[in-house]
Amino acid sequence: MKMSDGMFLEQCRLVSEKYPDIKFRDMYLDSACMKIVKDPGQFDVMVMPNLYGDIFSDLTAGLIGGLGLAPSGNMGRDGLALYEAVHGTADDLVEKNKGNPTALLMSGLMMLRHLDLKAEADKIERPYST
Repeated sequence: MKMSDGMFLEQCRLVSEKYPDIKFRDMYLDSACMKIVKDPGQFDVMVMPNLYGDIFSDLTAGLIGGLGLAPSGNMGRDGLALYEAVHGTADDLVEKNKGNPTALLMSGLMMLRHLDLKAEADKIERPYST
């Protein structure tokens, strides 16, 4: 992990030099977890490898009520993006009347906004956000 983490961090630093107006900070995962719990407003965007992102998304989902409330978006090159509920569809809850579609709905709203369909997303979001 030291080699792959080092390469990831090195590339982040190189890219950050191209965007001097964007503040870049690196930190260990345990420190980032403590800081997001104590003061989430200090972060705008976080970039990390998949394993750390998985750990971090579990932590932050717990802060808002669980994974069932956490939307997810993965952005790629050329405008490509994938939106899904964090950690899948909870198939174990099917036909038990326990599933919560909030994360999937919110992921869909993120996708609509990515596709420049803001009015449509706002219309869908309005009933549950009031």
